[in-house]
Amino acid sequence: MGDTALEALLRRDRAVVTAALVVIAALAWAYVLWLTADMVRPGSPVPDSTGGDMAGMDMGATVAPGFRSWSSADFAFIFTMWAVMMVGMMTPSVAPMLLLYAGVGRKARADGRPIASTGWFFAGYLAVWVVFSVLATGAQWLLARLALLDPSMATGSAILGGLVLIAAGLYQWTPMKGVCLRQCQSPIAFLVSHGGFRSAPLGALRLGIDHGAYCLGCCWALMALLFVGGVMNVLWIAGIAILVLLEKTVPTGQLIPRVSGALMAAIGAWLVLRAL
Repeated sequence: MGDTALEALLRRDRAVVTAALVVIAALAWAYVLWLTADMVRPGSPVPDSTGGDMAGMDMGATVAPGFRSWSSADFAFIFTMWAVMMVGMMTPSVAPMLLLYAGVGRKARADGRPIASTGWFFAGYLAVWVVFSVLATGAQWLLARLALLDPSMATGSAILGGLVLIAAGLYQWTPMKGVCLRQCQSPIAFLVSHGGFRSAPLGALRLGIDHGAYCLGCCWALMALLFVGGVMNVLWIAGIAILVLLEKTVPTGQLIPRVSGALMAAIGAWLVLRAL
């Protein structure tokens, strides 16, 4: 195969992966926007898996069911909401890694040394965020039980919100954040430090899990901020997603997380002091 033909195949492969990522992210964001739109429409029922209404509850009561006991359907609904939201927020930031993987995969197949599909790697990455969604659902249940969330799923306590902001801001300066962020900022360095690409699907899945774990270590504190601004606040969600994307793709080292961390801590301290 000539160089020109190979370059054409690589461009086509990158285009296919890019299109798939755009569709996945767009669908996830459309779901979040649908939930938000229904929240502001009083009396809007939430469909269950059978196409009926979930106990006749409106969207606001369902996404913040702290005013009643959670049913198994509530847990499933909130988990789905978190999982889809994580896909929408995190897919753009992992795109450079997936595009690199797809490009190398195409070249490896052309050279007769195929590696496992990009889909296996992406599945491993998303599995980490699915597990995080389980934990986030549990955190939301606990906060709801303690009556610390309002119907928009934001904390109603200025002190709690301020403390979360301070904690997230301080985490932005920690060595753990730095280590995880460096792995996310440089896909090639990550691959080199983890033995390169995998030929077996399970190996690629594990590699995706490893990358997702670094991503989680980098971003979990930022995701906790959703409880400060509101889990269904679209502008807040978009702001956090943009910050995550900038941290991982803009070549400024630790500058962005440290500046944002200082701002978070300062705002959090102001909220706490004002509430005292």
